[in-house]
Amino acid sequence: MGLGVRAFTRQHIVAIAVGVLVAGMPLVAFNFWLSGVIDRQGQAETGSGARRMIALGESRVGEVIRALDDLAGRGVTGCEPGNYVAMQAAAFVTAPIKEVAIIGPGGRTLCTHFNFSLAADGAAHAVAIAADLDPGQRRVLSSSPLEAGSGYSLDVVRLASGQNMVRLRRLSGEGPNQIAALIPATLFLPQATAKSDRLYSYVQIEARDGAVIGEMGERPKDTADVFTATLRSVKYGFTAKVMSQRGGTVAGNVDLKWLGLIVTAIVILILIVFAMMVPKQLPNNPVAELERALAAGEFVPYYQPIVDIQSGKLRGAEVLVRWRKADGTLVLPGSFIPLAESSGLIRAMTFDLMRRVCVEAGAAIGQRPALKVSFNFAGALFSDETIVQDVNRTFVGSPIKLSQVVLEVTERDPIENFTLTRQVIAALQGLGVRIAIDDVGTGHSGLSYMLKLGVDIIKIDKMFVDAIGTDRNSTTIVETLVDLAHNMRMDVVAEGVENFEQVMHLRNLGVRSAQGYVFAPPLPGSSFLQLVEAMDTLGTEGGEQSELSDQVAAA
Repeated sequence: MGLGVRAFTRQHIVAIAVGVLVAGMPLVAFNFWLSGVIDRQGQAETGSGARRMIALGESRVGEVIRALDDLAGRGVTGCEPGNYVAMQAAAFVTAPIKEVAIIGPGGRTLCTHFNFSLAADGAAHAVAIAADLDPGQRRVLSSSPLEAGSGYSLDVVRLASGQNMVRLRRLSGEGPNQIAALIPATLFLPQATAKSDRLYSYVQIEARDGAVIGEMGERPKDTADVFTATLRSVKYGFTAKVMSQRGGTVAGNVDLKWLGLIVTAIVILILIVFAMMVPKQLPNNPVAELERALAAGEFVPYYQPIVDIQSGKLRGAEVLVRWRKADGTLVLPGSFIPLAESSGLIRAMTFDLMRRVCVEAGAAIGQRPALKVSFNFAGALFSDETIVQDVNRTFVGSPIKLSQVVLEVTERDPIENFTLTRQVIAALQGLGVRIAIDDVGTGHSGLSYMLKLGVDIIKIDKMFVDAIGTDRNSTTIVETLVDLAHNMRMDVVAEGVENFEQVMHLRNLGVRSAQGYVFAPPLPGSSFLQLVEAMDTLGTEGGEQSELSDQVAAA
């Protein structure tokens, strides 16, 4: 019996040993493979973080450079009262800008869009606001030209509060002064730093000369066990660095020495854990992010006023969408509308915008029947017959009447089925809705759209407005479009009007309505409602016009 027990024991020992070898070898190989996958993915994600930082920084700098170039093109090089309004408008419209300033010889701040100025004795004083931006409390840590050689310098400036700011100075231009803009250093840093039991990251961005613009997180102490990615902006010269710790990966926690008899169960468990981890480590789905933002109500309306340039009265507004993220960042539509259209979310986004306008501005617009509110409508929506019922349901019962609604189809969108589109447009017009063609003259076939679709309004593109008075061909084109529209009993709206000289030319050509920065940029709801109350006060007949109305009427 003893021999039987010994034989039984030996057999089981051999079986266990064989089982451990057979099951353990694949497990070891699996874990080596898994460790390699996680390392490669970790390094790829770190590199992707650096690329996102560079893209974010280049986007911020490029946006500010365009704003400063525009100011310089307008002749804003000093602290004259007229320049203050242009500087303030640039700071308001350009989201990254904290301050627009005029810098004199020797680097002294002469004035800012906050109405800062320097007295004759050199002491700085402010007018009621922005004391933390006092020009006298700044220290320039670094200054270097942008890599692109575009006539700009990037300065790293520290405020009295200890906060770092990036200052872009426009070096080129006439006169001794320079125009500059301050950008918070935090705008160059994405929310890429995450700290938990298994992951910790550190991000840093440096100027061309090595000065630290900003950093986030804590630099890992053990740099030998981290993923590191460093990337330099070819366009502007700043450098982004991202560091992520390896600690906490699945491959590092698996202990193969003590698996024993449960090795097979551990293999299955690891496979399940890995299957659960992989989806979490995949890059974010941009369509899912749009869906989340739409559900969270992050797409908000902005209103660009449309003005009667014959009388100076307010005629309505075009509604433009902005993505206001949870952190306050404002994203312009060019960054997300193409994806919304290609993913099919544009319909839900458009009607969500309409409902928001009804709630936010419906009362003010509904009390003024002469005001119109325009919405951009993707060309594909006009090929869906059910869109008519959706438009009707959206506005029926709201303060805004259907006769006050204008839907704009851009000429840049090709229309594949003119017959169906014409039927949908006719049905919408039967409800009282007016249809406009946007960007006339820049797209596929403006005359075909005007003749075949039976629209009510044409909107002349900014490209032609800019050239009026200087380009004979553009003036002729505008004059022809206006005559054709009037003969077809269509209204005409000029877009992108930026100065009163253009207003005078357009008025002489017979254009009645216009929109553009000469009147106002796209405004958030609260600002637009204030403008409505100022320009169209209820309860008065022939009352006083606003200052803007007076200026337009006198032009």
